[in-house]
Amino acid sequence: MKISMVQMNSGSDKARNLDDAERLVREVVAAEKPELVVLPEYFAFLGEGRDAVHGSGEYFPDGASYKRMASLARELGVTLHCGSMVEKAGNNHYNATVVFGPKGEEIAKYRKMHLFDIDTPGGVSYRESDTISRGEDVVTYKVGDTTVGCAICYDIRFPELFRALRDKGADVIVLPAAFTLMTGKDHWELLARARAVETQTYFVAVGQTGAHAEGKKWCWGHSMVIDPWGLMVAQCSDGVGSATATVDLNRVANVRRDVPVAQHHVL
Repeated sequence: MKISMVQMNSGSDKARNLDDAERLVREVVAAEKPELVVLPEYFAFLGEGRDAVHGSGEYFPDGASYKRMASLARELGVTLHCGSMVEKAGNNHYNATVVFGPKGEEIAKYRKMHLFDIDTPGGVSYRESDTISRGEDVVTYKVGDTTVGCAICYDIRFPELFRALRDKGADVIVLPAAFTLMTGKDHWELLARARAVETQTYFVAVGQTGAHAEGKKWCWGHSMVIDPWGLMVAQCSDGVGSATATVDLNRVANVRRDVPVAQHHVL
């Protein structure tokens, strides 16, 4: 199975972000013909302030971004893992992944569990819980015979979620992100490789890149695919762009046979 990552520099102009996302998806599908395409976290809107974030939100399945991405998946005949969007649901707002199958149907929705409330080493504060409610469900979906697990950004620091995804049969785990520059430079690759080795899955980590919030905040980028042995098999260059990896499920089976950690858990 081929998986393509789309690395973006989304901002507060939602219409422009959606145009960029569609253009990049079309380009990588034409060039690589993947079965699965992954967008980053907050690909449709990466802006500042509670009112702005809530204003960017949509009710699913009635929102314009939802419908546009569903139509794109159907037209191109691919599974489209829409990194995350702001989902309105009653009085709540969620940081939600939606995955569309090649017929344009919703095949999965994951609401981010672990919310990013952090004071970074560079002195910038993030308070995601001021605007976003916490999800609760562990979510997987199928691309052909391959089971894919869902996570988002800060989730990467909580291995118990990835153990749960592995226990639900995940062969591939996808993590869209807007990982900060200050933490990303030290922890992004380290954590992605750790989660891949622990779960013995292909780990697909797809990030935002560059400046946003008028230059006050920066994302690390460096989108990557890690194999079940912890080796990097694809990575995006700096800046907006894409990269593609071929997932070999025999590799997953061989690693799990040679180091059968799933059979040895005590806790």
